[in-house]
Amino acid sequence: MKEYFMIIERDERGWYVGNIPELSGCHTQGNTIEELTERMKEAISLYLEGSDESTFSPSEFVGVQKVAVS
Repeated sequence: MKEYFMIIERDERGWYVGNIPELSGCHTQGNTIEELTERMKEAISLYLEGSDESTFSPSEFVGVQKVAVS
C-alpha cells in the first residue's frame, strides 16, 4: 500500500478540490471532504493503472510553506 499527500482547496462554489502533487495531473473534486477522499482514491487508482511503468516517475512531495508578499 502506498500513501500520497492530497492538497485540498475550496473553490468559489464551495466544492473541495484535491490534488496529488506527486502525480502530475491527478486531481478531482467533491461536495464534502469524505466524498473528495473517496473520489481521490478512485482517481489515484485510475492514474496508476493508466501510467506507463517504464517512464513513470512520481515526484516527491516536500511540503507546504506560506510566503508573505507586501
